[in-house]
Amino acid sequence: MSATTNEFKDQIIVITGGSSGIGLASAQSFINAGAKRVYITGRSTAKLEQAREILGSKAIPVTADAASTSDLQALHDKIAANGEQIDVLFANAGIAIHNQFGNTTEAEFATTFDTNVKGLFFTVQSLLPLMKPASAIVLNASIAASKGMPNLSLYNASKAAVRSFARSWANDLKDRKIRVNVVSPGVTRTPIMENGLNMKEADIANFSAYLVDAAPAGRMARPEEIAAAVLFLASATASYVNGVELVADGGLIQV
Repeated sequence: MSATTNEFKDQIIVITGGSSGIGLASAQSFINAGAKRVYITGRSTAKLEQAREILGSKAIPVTADAASTSDLQALHDKIAANGEQIDVLFANAGIAIHNQFGNTTEAEFATTFDTNVKGLFFTVQSLLPLMKPASAIVLNASIAASKGMPNLSLYNASKAAVRSFARSWANDLKDRKIRVNVVSPGVTRTPIMENGLNMKEADIANFSAYLVDAAPAGRMARPEEIAAAVLFLASATASYVNGVELVADGGLIQV
């Protein structure tokens, strides 16, 4: 389900990891649905500027690494300095890298968990004072949280932690009526395939061919299709949806 026109009229949205892929598609969708301002974060200032050129003047780029608590505090301070409170937080920033169990280094472990677990935790905690009553938080997990994909044990476990956070925080924030939900994308065609998983064009083509039979949808997702799920969870239409995991995977792990 996608947001109706002006579903997010005059709302303030924050999206971490908003310079490409699902984050960028979500930012565009929120703007199309009437958002007043969308803060997008990322580690690359150049990529954020490119994203702002695509999104227009309603996008506010903030260079910030989700793994850095000082960067997250600076993000908080920038929003607060603008006198704004947050209607929707999409904690999207994350990485995916292979690790070989038996030969995984401590540095590899830290790289994945510092961004996907610690980073997500402190993103939400840092921005919590700016969240409006009855606002919405959406966390980006993955079907990897439910499926033991080989050579991805760190990534799989990190996304399982994200799913667990939503359950806990839905209870922790009930007095403020803040809803916390998770979107778990399936295979989605984003730059993380090349930049994180080091997949070549042939690898991606082979994966696409595999999905023809493996998933009822018969293909990878487009980022804007995952964005539609994010907007649903963030919208008033989902006012009674809390603590859930919405799997958007074309049926890959469902059947």
